[in-house]
Amino acid sequence: MDLPPELARVLTDYEKAWQDRDAGALSRLFAEDGFVLPNGQQPVRGRTAIERYYSGHGGALALRAYAYGTEGHKGFIIGGYAPAPGAPDIGKFTLTLHKGPDGRWLIFSDMDNPNSRRP
Repeated sequence: MDLPPELARVLTDYEKAWQDRDAGALSRLFAEDGFVLPNGQQPVRGRTAIERYYSGHGGALALRAYAYGTEGHKGFIIGGYAPAPGAPDIGKFTLTLHKGPDGRWLIFSDMDNPNSRRP
């Protein structure tokens, strides 16, 4: 699914920061009071905590959108993630978004989970 350029930027910037293992760049994609909602773990809130949480994480990542929507200053992207473009999705995610003071879309919450079931 093709996204409008301003939403596509959120995904491409996320992919780049993740691939570069750049927790600082990744945290700056989030609203100051944003959330990461990791599977099986407690929520992580705020850019500083998000940067700390993502420190040491990263690697190959390809994101794709299944659906999206925006209304005013709020939006969302629902999608899947894979280890490489064109590879089968190994998980799915939802991003809730809001526009920052500069008009740029920021992630307010990021929730993902793998496609495999727990034993």
